Amino acid sequence: MVAERHPALARLDVLVGRWTVRPQVDGVGPAWTEFAWQPGGLFLTQVTDVDEIPDGTPRQWRENAPFPMWSLIGLDDATSEFTMLYADARGVHRVYRMTFADGRWRIWREAPGFNQRFTGTLSADGNTIDARWEMSKDGVTWDLDFALSYTRQPG
Repeated sequence: MVAERHPALARLDVLVGRWTVRPQVDGVGPAWTEFAWQPGGLFLTQVTDVDEIPDGTPRQWRENAPFPMWSLIGLDDATSEFTMLYADARGVHRVYRMTFADGRWRIWREAPGFNQRFTGTLSADGNTIDARWEMSKDGVTWDLDFALSYTRQPG
């Protein structure tokens, strides 16, 4: 028997579907990301990939490309925060904390020498997210890593 879905997980329903992701990084073109519930709706998965690198090189031929990327998102019912387990094709594995409420999406990680935080704002119609990743070596001084936008794909 599968446990009943916790009501706080419903906050993530707005992410479900396929999105075009446009990082504002020189020489980096758009990618896609797809959010889907695992059976029972207890965990949300995210897969991000590109069909080819902007210069036309198929992604599987490019060394050190982060694509594909995978995340598994679950809830801590004691804090109402989410945990995101992240891995990518480079062999990077990270654990992030996350919140999503009132159209504001926050992801963060505190790690010695490489702290990260993400903030995103969902549009009123739920079809775009304007976001940014920041990083800090000391957890005090933050620098923009890159900005990006998500646009929901039709269907």
